[in-house]
Amino acid sequence: MTIARNTICLWYDRDAEAAALFYAATFPDSAVTAVRRAPSDYPSGKAGDVLTVEFTVLGIPCIGLNGGPAFKQSEAFSFQIATDDQAETDRYWNAIIGNGGQASACGWCKDRWGLSWQITPRTLIEATAAGGAEAKRAFDAMMEMTKIDVAAIDAARRG
Repeated sequence: MTIARNTICLWYDRDAEAAALFYAATFPDSAVTAVRRAPSDYPSGKAGDVLTVEFTVLGIPCIGLNGGPAFKQSEAFSFQIATDDQAETDRYWNAIIGNGGQASACGWCKDRWGLSWQITPRTLIEATAAGGAEAKRAFDAMMEMTKIDVAAIDAARRG
C-alpha cells in the first residue's frame, strides 16, 4: 500500500462515496481507490458505516471524510479544471449542474455536495497570463459570464 505524502481531505456530511463515484465517472484520470468503514461508532456514525473514501480527481489524490453536518464546503476551496475547448467546458459544467449542482459566476459552480469547481478554459488562463490590454479585455468579458464562453473570450483577446 502506497500512501500519498500530501492528500486533499474533503469533508462530507455522509455522501463521500457517492461524490467520489461521480467525480470518477465525470473526469478522466479519476478513480475511487478505496472505501474504508468505521471500525467502531463515532460522533456522526456507527461501526461499519463508510468513514473515508480514497479517490483521485484528474490524478490528484483525495480523501472524502464522512464527518457529519458540523462543517460545510465553502468557496475558499475549489477544484480548477482547465479545459481545452467549449465542448469540454460544456461537458464538465453540464455534468456538475445536471447532477444537482448550482451555477455561479465567472466559470464557478457547485456540485450537489457543495464543493466548488472552476471550469476554466485554457484560453482564459492564457489571456490573463498575457497581461496588459488583452488580459483586461478577457477578464472584463469573463466578469459578465456564468459558464465561460470560449468564443467570447477569444474575441475579447483579439480586441
